[in-house]
Amino acid sequence: MAGTIWRNPAFLRVFTASTISIFGSLVTRTALPFAAILVLGAGPLEVAAIRACEIVGGLVVGLVAGAWIDRLLRRPVMIAADLGQAIVLGSIPIAAIGSWLTMPHLVVVALLASALSTFHDVADNAYLPTVVKRDELVAANSALSASSSVAEVSAFSIGGVLVQLLTAPIAIAVDAISFLVSAAVLGTIRRPETRPAPRAEHTSIIAEIVDGLRPIAGSPILRTLVLAGSGTHLLWGAFGAVYLVFATDELGLGPAMIGLIAAVGGISSLAGALLGPRANRRFGVGPCILFGLIAFTIGNALIPLAPAGSIAIAVALLVGQQLIGDAAATIEEITELSLLQTTVPNELLGRVNGTYSFLTHLFLLVGTIGAGLIGEWVGLRQALVFGLFGGVAAVVFVWLSPLRTLREMPSAPISAIVSGVDVPLSE
Repeated sequence: MAGTIWRNPAFLRVFTASTISIFGSLVTRTALPFAAILVLGAGPLEVAAIRACEIVGGLVVGLVAGAWIDRLLRRPVMIAADLGQAIVLGSIPIAAIGSWLTMPHLVVVALLASALSTFHDVADNAYLPTVVKRDELVAANSALSASSSVAEVSAFSIGGVLVQLLTAPIAIAVDAISFLVSAAVLGTIRRPETRPAPRAEHTSIIAEIVDGLRPIAGSPILRTLVLAGSGTHLLWGAFGAVYLVFATDELGLGPAMIGLIAAVGGISSLAGALLGPRANRRFGVGPCILFGLIAFTIGNALIPLAPAGSIAIAVALLVGQQLIGDAAATIEEITELSLLQTTVPNELLGRVNGTYSFLTHLFLLVGTIGAGLIGEWVGLRQALVFGLFGGVAAVVFVWLSPLRTLREMPSAPISAIVSGVDVPLSE
């Protein structure tokens, strides 16, 4: 199956566009908080505020994005979202050059970029099953994860160096350019996309949002995916809120070193992406998800153990987290996304993706705000420990569900009731 996707021109273009935009986005993931920390002197609460706005943007539009995307062609949505992000992020280096950069500006950019990214990601996840066959989804998602991992290896290290040499706002300009290139590549895809079936005139957005909730409510597998995803996103939220401040202020690491440590995670993620299809065949769908969550949580438990008095030991523990957690998380993510895409009918995939995005962003926000407050008032290590509860909860949800023993991907999507009509199984 893996060889087949590389002979698919449409998938190759999706793969190329994704790799380019992910590279730029990872540069910004490093540079945006550093713009706040190094340029504007932000502390844990301010960085958490930026992270929170990144989440709120996705949270606000998540459900609506899913409903709209099931009404529209998905590739034009992806292109429009890329162009929008290029404009929004491009405003940061312009403001920095003119000495107009402020914390409210960064907050607004984080909010708008997140909303646009949510539209793009929901459309992208729903678009992939129209580009490759359903039995090729694991291979396709593994390839996309591998490209993301390669981008991570270079982007975080290059991002740290760019921040140190050129300043954070100028590094963000790289991301703005990457979105322009991604939009151009997506524009070259010539494979026609099937137009969504017309909606009944009386069907409201609210009714379509409810349609996206029904498959999750009715399927133990989908419910578990959402619950486990919510737990891991709480952990990610806490990590994103305080990790850079912890590494910079408490451990004394600079942007370049932090970028190099993150690049190790890219190598680890690449290994996970390459092993993902083989692990699925050897151990089964459920065990891969469960193992990935356990190792991801154990890896993140190393971070708060990093001592402030010894840079060598601290770096070793942070590298250990990248090696253990990132590989396992990548295997889990590939399996989870492929299972969702395989299980949900194409007619509902945008709405279910939107619902998943909304619910996981909600817990991402809880993790971010909770860790920001704990980091500001109690301590950064305690904030990182708080996030671990999300990983533990995710493991428990999967362990207690039928997903734990699921061996193979479903042979066909589930049937679902959409606005009172039974949707037939998609081919």
